[in-house]
Amino acid sequence: MDMNMSYGSDYRAIPATSIGNGVGMEVLPDLYCHTIQIVNISLVGDPSTKDFVLVDAGMPESANEIISVVEERFGANSRPKAIILTHGHFDHVGAIIELIKHWNVSVYAHELEMPYLTGQKSYPEPDSTVEGGMVAKMSPMFPIEPINLGGNVQALPSDGTVPHMPDFRWLHTPGHSPGHISLLRENDRALIVGDAFVNVKQEYLYKVLTQEQEISGPPRYLTTDWNAAKESVVKLERLNPTVAVTGHGLPLTGQYLTENLRKLVNEFEQIALPDYGKYVNKKMN
Repeated sequence: MDMNMSYGSDYRAIPATSIGNGVGMEVLPDLYCHTIQIVNISLVGDPSTKDFVLVDAGMPESANEIISVVEERFGANSRPKAIILTHGHFDHVGAIIELIKHWNVSVYAHELEMPYLTGQKSYPEPDSTVEGGMVAKMSPMFPIEPINLGGNVQALPSDGTVPHMPDFRWLHTPGHSPGHISLLRENDRALIVGDAFVNVKQEYLYKVLTQEQEISGPPRYLTTDWNAAKESVVKLERLNPTVAVTGHGLPLTGQYLTENLRKLVNEFEQIALPDYGKYVNKKMN
């Protein structure tokens, strides 16, 4: 293990929560979703075995909760075979260093996310001017400086395979971040979306607190490429997923997922694209 790891100097706990905080849901027998404050982590694997993977690493200072969730589902002293990151934003890597140290586990992310995970590059500043509510206004307090995982993070294989997830393939779904990925299991079309689209209007504090179900595009305040974001949603809708675990909000399933994801594609400019904001390009493709 490479012990030369650090968070950015702006790393901090974020005082945001929701009624879903601490709640877990078995979406499928081998797909479990758990909410850390306002963001979801996923555990992929049969709980009768020790063969599982963690997708994303929660909010800052959430390592103890994540470890407890893992051990409750898979048994004492269990550890994942790997941690897969959908992207490197603070609410998806918040406990990553503590988890690496505790489990001595490898981390994988898209090659375009590597600069943000190896101390080289900060994310663009959140857009507090973007159309939205209180969470958007709070976004300047969110950490954006790169974390440094040293040699503990590796680029995902270029052939689309996912280490320790043989039934899944990764899909490049940029827009919210350059190297954002989603994960698809082709045999049952189960999808782990990350923030390519979400099931709660993440910009509005009341809706975040209540976790009101409402399919939407990626969180606006951290999305910098809206043309790519739309293309990613179109790509995912074409897969005809049966289940979708999003980074924020309750999982979507069945007809509700099919109808609402199609609506998001058809009405992306009305539902997802902000009316204004410094990263908004009105000339959508």
